[in-house]
Amino acid sequence: MNYKHFIYAIAILIFYGCRKDYQLTKIEGKRLEIDENIVANAEIEAFIKPYRMHVNKNLDRVLSYAVDTYSKKDGEFNTAIGNMMADAVMRQSNPIFKKRTGNDLDIVLLNYGGIRSILSQGNVSIRTAYQIMPFENSVVVATLKGTDIKAIVSYLQNAKEAHPIAGMQLQLDKNFNVISATIKGQPIEDHKTYYVATNDYLYHGGDHMTFFKNSSNVELLDYKIRNVLIDYFTQMDTLKPTIDKRFTKHN
Repeated sequence: MNYKHFIYAIAILIFYGCRKDYQLTKIEGKRLEIDENIVANAEIEAFIKPYRMHVNKNLDRVLSYAVDTYSKKDGEFNTAIGNMMADAVMRQSNPIFKKRTGNDLDIVLLNYGGIRSILSQGNVSIRTAYQIMPFENSVVVATLKGTDIKAIVSYLQNAKEAHPIAGMQLQLDKNFNVISATIKGQPIEDHKTYYVATNDYLYHGGDHMTFFKNSSNVELLDYKIRNVLIDYFTQMDTLKPTIDKRFTKHN
């Protein structure tokens, strides 16, 4: 054995001779309360202050005016704020979709739980859009057959919630049976192709909307729902959404 090999052998013996097998026995955690008792770091506060002021100035920029206060709890099967959101998606997304595909949107379907705040009476700002829609969900358009649209009807019939819709008219009787279900005033045809705008969360099965898995195609508009609202607020000088007859139940 030459000198070099001898050194290697000694190093290997030392390594394996000193090595110990360690095993994790427990993990300890400590809860740190974040409250008013924590003293702010003055240096950090001074550094971020101009950025905070800039962000707040942008968020508070007035876009339009709401004539009343609107909540998702204001209606049983459709609400003014939900109708506004669905109509906003239809209005803002259809030109993009038509430019790309040559087709018009037939339906918009959003989810009741996605409305995260009221729309307060008074000035409406960018901050308002962030409060109503704090998530990063984007608009997608699913291509579905009439049979899948009937599955949407069944979903709405059984959910018994004011999921925002546009383009569809649905009437239930007192026992929640479907009296009428139409798309833009026309009966639903089983083999007809329909274009349904929704968000990416619902498209992937969120809120148990499994009917989207039958989509033969999906168009990603790269348009966040929040930005839809910001653009809609910008274009609408005055907001006065209403509860209407798009989804009703006869007592």
